Amino acid sequence: GLCLLVLRLFIGVHVFLVSCALPDSVLRRFIVRVMCSVLGLFVRQNDPRLRDASVRVYIANHVTQFDHNVINLLTSCNTPALNGAPGFICWSRGFMELGVTGSRAELVDSLKVYSSHRGNPPLLLFPEEAATNGRAGLLRFSSWPFSVLDVVQPVALQVQRPLITASVADSSWVTELLWTFFVPFTVYQVRWMPSVPRRAEELSEDFALRVQELLAVELGVVSTRLTAADRTEHMKRLRHTSLLPFAPGGCPGPPRVAPSLAGVAPEDVRVTAMAQRVKEVLPHVPLEVIRTDLAQTRCVDTTIANLLEGRVPFFPESEEAGTDVPAPAASPAAAAAGTQGSVAVPSAKAATKLFARSPVERHLSLQERKRALYDYARR
Repeated sequence: GLCLLVLRLFIGVHVFLVSCALPDSVLRRFIVRVMCSVLGLFVRQNDPRLRDASVRVYIANHVTQFDHNVINLLTSCNTPALNGAPGFICWSRGFMELGVTGSRAELVDSLKVYSSHRGNPPLLLFPEEAATNGRAGLLRFSSWPFSVLDVVQPVALQVQRPLITASVADSSWVTELLWTFFVPFTVYQVRWMPSVPRRAEELSEDFALRVQELLAVELGVVSTRLTAADRTEHMKRLRHTSLLPFAPGGCPGPPRVAPSLAGVAPEDVRVTAMAQRVKEVLPHVPLEVIRTDLAQTRCVDTTIANLLEGRVPFFPESEEAGTDVPAPAASPAAAAAGTQGSVAVPSAKAATKLFARSPVERHLSLQERKRALYDYARR
C-alpha cells in the first residue's frame, strides 16, 4: 500500500497536468480516464444511452469527495463550489466558482443565469449537501437544486473498495485521496436514470422528495428525513462523547459497589449504581424508568441522551419539599404530553424584571444572569 501510494502520487501529478493542459473534449476524458485507472480509480457506467443530452441539471447522491470528478470523466459537467474559500484548491479540485457568497436564493439565480447559456456544460448538483457511505439511506434532499430548472436527470452512484471503507464520516478530502492511492483499486458505478420533469403546480420541496424516492429505490436504500445539519450535529456528539472521561466508547467501566449493595447480584449492582449516576444528573426522572433503559443500553451517556431527547417517555417526579436544587426541564415527550410544570429559574435575584435605564446597569445584570446560568449548569 505504501509503495502504491508513493508511486501514484507521482503519477497523479502528471494526471493533473494533463487534465489542465488538454481542452474539454472526448479525447481528454478518455486519456484522463485511462490514467486514472493506473491510479486505481475505475469508473463504470450502465446504459450511457439513457443520458439525455438536452438535460441541463444532473442530480446525484453524494458518496465521496470526488463524485463530481468521476462523473466528469464520463460527460462534461460543472459543480458549483458551495463550501470552502475560492482559490487554487477549489479550482484544482474541479469545482466551478460563481463568486456567490450569499444566500441560497442568490446561488439559484446565478445558476439560472448560467444554465440559460446553451454553450455552458450541464450542472451536477448534490442535494444531500454532505457525503455519506450510501449503504443505509439518503439524506433529505434540499429543494434549491430543483428550483434551477424544471427537468433534472438523476444519477445513482455506488462505490466499492476492498479492505478500507470508501467514505468515512468527518474525514477530509486529502485523507480520502491518500486512501484511494493506498488501496489496490476503487470502483465507481454510475447508473443513469431517465430524466424527471416537474409536474404542474408542483413545489420544489415535493419535486425534491419525489426524485429522492426514485434514487433511493434505484440504490436499494431508504429515503430518510435526516438533513446534512443532523449529520453535522451527530458528528459533534460523537466527538464530544469520545472526549468524556469514561472508558472507550463513551460508556463508563464497572462502577464502584456501595457497601449497602454487597448482597445483591453483580449485574443488579452495576445497573443500580449506573441508575444512581443518571439520577444525579436528571433528578426529575423516575428511577424505574432509568433502570429500564439502562437494562437495554448498558451505558450512562446513552441513557441520559435518550431521556433528554425524548426517546424514552416518562412522567416527571414532583420536586421534594425543602430541596433547593432547581428542577431541570423535562423531556420533549413529557412536555408534549402536557405534564411538565414550570421550570425553576436559576436565580431569582439575577433575573431582574426591570429594564435598567443605564447601559452599565444592563450589562451588569447580563453578567449576573450569565453567572447564575453557569452555577445552575454546574449544579
